[in-house]
Amino acid sequence: MHTFDRSPSPPAAETTPPTVGSVPGRLGGRSSGSRLAVVFFVTVILAGLAVVAGLLPRWRARVALEESTQSLAIPTVAVVGLSNAAPPAPLLLSAELRPYLEAPIHPRATGYVRRWLVDLGTNVEAGQLLAEIDTPELNQELARSRAELAQVEAARDLAQTTAIRWAELLKTSSVAEQEAAEKKADLALKVATVEAARANVRRLEELNGFAQVTAPFAGTITRRLVNVGDLVTTGTGVELFRVAQTSRLRVFVRVPQALAPEIATNSVAQLSLQEIPGRTFEARVVRTAGAIEPDSRTMLTELEVDNSGHLLLAGSYAQVRFPAPPLAAGVSLPANALLFRAEGPQVGLVDAAGKVTLKSVVLGRDFGPTVEVLRGVTVQDRVIVNPPDALVNGMTVRVLESGKADSKP
Repeated sequence: MHTFDRSPSPPAAETTPPTVGSVPGRLGGRSSGSRLAVVFFVTVILAGLAVVAGLLPRWRARVALEESTQSLAIPTVAVVGLSNAAPPAPLLLSAELRPYLEAPIHPRATGYVRRWLVDLGTNVEAGQLLAEIDTPELNQELARSRAELAQVEAARDLAQTTAIRWAELLKTSSVAEQEAAEKKADLALKVATVEAARANVRRLEELNGFAQVTAPFAGTITRRLVNVGDLVTTGTGVELFRVAQTSRLRVFVRVPQALAPEIATNSVAQLSLQEIPGRTFEARVVRTAGAIEPDSRTMLTELEVDNSGHLLLAGSYAQVRFPAPPLAAGVSLPANALLFRAEGPQVGLVDAAGKVTLKSVVLGRDFGPTVEVLRGVTVQDRVIVNPPDALVNGMTVRVLESGKADSKP
């Protein structure tokens, strides 16, 4: 059986009227949810900013890398503007001065040097006595040959008298015809013997004359290699003197193959030496070899220069300046702008958009640093200098201007 507590219940709590600004319980729940949403939204924004802040440098680096790669993928070339070929510069070549006439004097007679009459640097005339050679053996041989000549001449005279006598006796049939013919033949033999002996005497007399060493032409003694008492022998190559004629000099120049067609006979060139500064001498082209030497690809050219004042020394090194070749008819192109491929010589042209066009050209003369182009390019074109081997049609390049091409070769 249940019992009930009949004690009086506590009084009901007093309700406090809500103050101003207080939110009922329902409204308070909504306010907390709004705060959480704001916090969540701010957190998401901050996280997004952090992600963006982390990815932005990487994106910028990637963009910079792509731009750098694209920039490096475009080759940079230097271009040069062309110009009409100007008159080429005068041709300057090395030369060698030699005597107009030069001869070594060798002995023609065997013997001992008795005396010499000229020395180094002596000016001599043609036929002037230079030295004397004592030839005792040759003198004895000459005397013997003269005696032999007299002997055979006497035998010839006797044979001639006998032949005449036998011819008269043959008319009277006093001698046989065979005997007369033998006497006539003996006379002919004696005559031939006399001629041989006389020729031997002349030979020895001429050899004896070579004991007098004379100058073959007028000139200057440039070498003396003989002394008194020296034994000289013919055929040994011993040189007694050397004579050179230096009033005129020969100038020898080796002209490169590319410039050989420009050298004409009787053309005038200017000769200069470092030892004589500020002075030039006129030299005239007298002859050319007319052929290119295969070992040097040059043409030997000979000039003559007057040296009556004896200012120029034979054997000297000099420089010869030839007149400039005629005006070139084409465009002057730097030699390092050419491409040599299977299609022939080509050049790379660049337009305003940086596009490359390969153009075949027809070459003219080669002036070394520049070449003459007859067809293929004009002065309005921009040509690539030092073109890379990978250059092809349509390639895009970055242009580096290099000014105008030098038209002077």
